[in-house]
Amino acid sequence: MSLLARLTALVRRPSSPGTDGGTDGAETPARWLVIGLGNPGGRYEGTRHNVGYLVTDRLVERSSADGLRGLPGTKATVARVDIDGEAVLLVRSTTFMNLSGEAVAPLAARHGISPDHVVVVHDELDLPAGRVKVKLGGNENGHNGLKSVSAELGTRDYVRVRVGIGRPPAGTGVVEYVLTALDDGTDWDATAGTAADAVDIIVTRGLPAAQHEIHSRS
Repeated sequence: MSLLARLTALVRRPSSPGTDGGTDGAETPARWLVIGLGNPGGRYEGTRHNVGYLVTDRLVERSSADGLRGLPGTKATVARVDIDGEAVLLVRSTTFMNLSGEAVAPLAARHGISPDHVVVVHDELDLPAGRVKVKLGGNENGHNGLKSVSAELGTRDYVRVRVGIGRPPAGTGVVEYVLTALDDGTDWDATAGTAADAVDIIVTRGLPAAQHEIHSRS
């Protein structure tokens, strides 16, 4: 049984008197969970592997949230926001990339969010730098963060917002490449904006609308 299934079974059990959680906004029910993948810590800020964090930060900036806050019992920082009336959890994991699912699954279970309402924003080697694509499900193509999310949710059928970082140049390994700084030749501010737009459209108008609009920008 996946971690999501185990945790969902637990949170559906009646709570004992006096054990209700606090009134933190992140505990308010939400229909969508949006997580930007990355590695925590200053060493990894601004690297290719952390473009998911960049997009989450953009979404927080667009909202009325004060910022992302730690949530007891989870491996994540969270802000609950409304996007055109849709209740959304914006999430950054506090785990390293290859354990990203440990942040996603408990939060999805706590809020009863199904995998098709989980949106994972991540770096994508197989897209040119700055290109944004959207899809549901599919293989992880070697991405350790996606592998962890798939394992902990127990399915691959969640939404991906893929932010292209391009392939490393000849002679540069993938690990070295993804952990180096975003190059100056791409407008990453605009890219983050496009990826944030993709999230907005997914949660308000659906995946096909996001694919039609975002893919037409490329």
